[in-house]
Amino acid sequence: MLFSTAGIEVAIWVPPLVAFCISFFTSMGGVSGAFLLLPFQISFLGYTNPSVSATNQLFNIVATPGGVYRYWKEGRMVWPLAWTVVLGTLPGVFIGAFIRVTYLPDPAAFKLFASAVLLYIGLRMVKSLVSPPAQKNGTTAGAPGIRHADTHCTITDVRFSLSRIGYTYAGERYEVSFRGIALLSFIVGIVGGVYGIGGGAIIAPFLVTFFGLPVHAIAGACLLGTFMTSIAGVAFYQALAPFYPGMSVAPDWLLGILFGLGGLAGMYFGARCQKHVPARAIKWMLAGVILFTAGKYAADFFLS
Repeated sequence: MLFSTAGIEVAIWVPPLVAFCISFFTSMGGVSGAFLLLPFQISFLGYTNPSVSATNQLFNIVATPGGVYRYWKEGRMVWPLAWTVVLGTLPGVFIGAFIRVTYLPDPAAFKLFASAVLLYIGLRMVKSLVSPPAQKNGTTAGAPGIRHADTHCTITDVRFSLSRIGYTYAGERYEVSFRGIALLSFIVGIVGGVYGIGGGAIIAPFLVTFFGLPVHAIAGACLLGTFMTSIAGVAFYQALAPFYPGMSVAPDWLLGILFGLGGLAGMYFGARCQKHVPARAIKWMLAGVILFTAGKYAADFFLS
C-alpha cells in the first residue's frame, strides 16, 4: 500500500503489528514506544521526511489512551505528577517542533541528534541499575525494593503543593520537587518535540533514576503526558506545514493511525501485564533497547 505523504510503500498489516509488539513491552515502563517506532520508520521503511516526527506523535495520540485507561482503572495514576509533566512539557514541544523543521530537516543530522538523546537516556538507566542510589528506607532505587506482591498496590495519600508532590505506594512514601519536575518536563518537551516522541521515553527514566520514583507508579503519568503533548505537537506540525510548501511537514494521517491502532492494543495489554513483571526487569529491557537503537543511529551516521 502506498502512503503518499510518507512517500513509502508497505503492506497494510505491517504498521499495526510492529506497533503492537513495541508498545506491549515499552508501555510497562511508561513509554509509548514512539522512540523505537521512529527508527523503524526511518531505517526500515525509508521514511526520512520531517513529517515522520509528526506521524510518530499521531501514533501517540491514538495509542496511549489504552495504557492510560488501564493504569487509571488499577489506581496507579498520580494525577498531580501527570499534570505537572503535561504543563511543563507543552511549551517545549512547540520549540522542539520548530527546531526540527528549521534546523534538523536533514536525515543525517537528525540521526546524530537522536543517537545522542537515546545514548544519554540508556546510560542513565544502566547507571541506576548498576549503582542504584540509596533511599531513605534503606532500599535502593534500582533494586527490587518493591516486592512482587506489592505491585498490586494502588496509589494513596496523594498530596500536592507548589513546592512538593507526594504519594504513598506499596507502603513507601515518595516526595519530589514540583519545580524540579516542571523544569525537567520543559527540557524534555523540547527534545521530544524534535524527536517526535512526546517525551515519555525521556522523562520516565529520569523519574526513576534521578528522582527515585517506582516505575510501577509513574508509568500512567508518563503516558498521559505523552498523550497530551503529542496532541499539541501534531497540531503545531500541521500548522507549520503551509509555511514549508516544499517540505513534508504534516503527519501521514493514515500511516499514523495504523501504527496507533496497533499501539492502542499493545499498550492496554502491556499496562495490564506490568504489575506481574519485576521493576528491575522492565528497566533492563528499556535500557537495552534504547542503547541498541542509539548505537544503530550512530553507526548509520558515521558510516554514511
